[in-house]
Parts: sequence; structure tokens; C-alpha cells
Amino acid sequence: MTRSFLLQQLELITPFQLYFNPELIFKHFQIWRLITNYLFFGPVGFNFLFNMIFLYRYCRMLEEGSFRGRTADFVFMFLFGGLLMTLFGLFVNLVFLGQAFTIMLVYVWSRRNPYVRMNFFGLLIFQAPFLPWVLMGFSLLLGNSIIVDLLGIAVGHIYFFLEDVFPNQPGGGRLLRTPSVLKAIFDMPEDDPNYNPLPEERPGGFAWGEGQRLGG
Repeated sequence: MTRSFLLQQLELITPFQLYFNPELIFKHFQIWRLITNYLFFGPVGFNFLFNMIFLYRYCRMLEEGSFRGRTADFVFMFLFGGLLMTLFGLFVNLVFLGQAFTIMLVYVWSRRNPYVRMNFFGLLIFQAPFLPWVLMGFSLLLGNSIIVDLLGIAVGHIYFFLEDVFPNQPGGGRLLRTPSVLKAIFDMPEDDPNYNPLPEERPGGFAWGEGQRLGG
């Protein structure tokens, strides 16, 4: 993402080489557009910084929270969300989907942390599940199209429903299963339950590295 941004700012590439165009992808085999359309957030400005901050913040909180120790599942969520957005992108007039991807991450995090209180620029205080809708309203106030936000919310809701809601319903089950190849690549091998290492000495006798659960 950083490399793409630097190349664009140096004018070595242009947004016209990155945007989502089904005709160029499927007829002219410019396959890279399936990925690069997620890497462009516009020129440096408020909207760009806003997206970068939210993308970094909620990607990190998901990785360190509900996906802790589940890197393969985290990557699978990226692939599943990206695939759905690309399919939806065939039917709506959107050329860059990076902001929708950010909203998807925000939506999944907000639904998995429903009791966290949010403070939006010191103006609004609300529970986490309202955050994607507040962001959509803020985008509307800035004069932006809310189609991108709605797409991110829709894809985030589909993932959350299939992963967190439907499996817990009567007669439900897990429809989303992380492919074993992703687990082999990204997940660390499980520890041997019969292995009993010697106690690790901690400098100064303190329990270094212990933390609290996010939102706790």
C-alpha cells in the first residue's frame, strides 16, 4: 500500500492504472486492478488521512483482539470481503474500493465489541455498533457518496452473520471455513500438550508482557 502511494505521488503511476474496470480486467487481462483498486485513497488530504487512521486502528484491534492467534482466519476475512466487494463492484459504479474495505473492518470490530463506548471528535458518545453509521453520516455531511460506506457495511454484516450469528442459531452451522492451505501458511503449529518446559526466569521477578483484553 505504501509503495503504491509513493509511486502515485511521484507520478510514476496514475489512478487510471489502478482503478477497478471489469472490461480491462477480463478482456485485456489487467488482473492487477483486482488488488490495486483497494490501495488508492485519493490525494493526500483529510479524507486520505481519515481512511489511513481508521484502517490502521481497526485492522490492528481486530488482529490483536478477536483474531489473536488466528492469522489464517484474519487473512481469510480479507479475501472473503475483497471477493464480495469485487462481485458487488461489477454492478455498481465504483472504481476504488479501499474505503469500503475500511468500513467493513470497522463494522466487524464494532459488532464484536458492542459494549465499548465511542467518542466521535468529542461531539457524539455512542456504543460501538453505531460507529459505521456515524461514519456514513459524517461522509454524507462532507458531500461524499454513501454507496461506498453502504457496500462496506453490507459486506461486513454478511461476514459477521455467517461467522458469528448463524453458527449459534438453531439448525445453524459454520459456512465459512478457512482453507487448510491458509492455516498451513499463516498459523503457527500447535504446541505439544505433553511438552512441559521449565519455568522461564523473568528479569527482576516481574510478569513482563502481561496485558488486558481490549475494551476491558
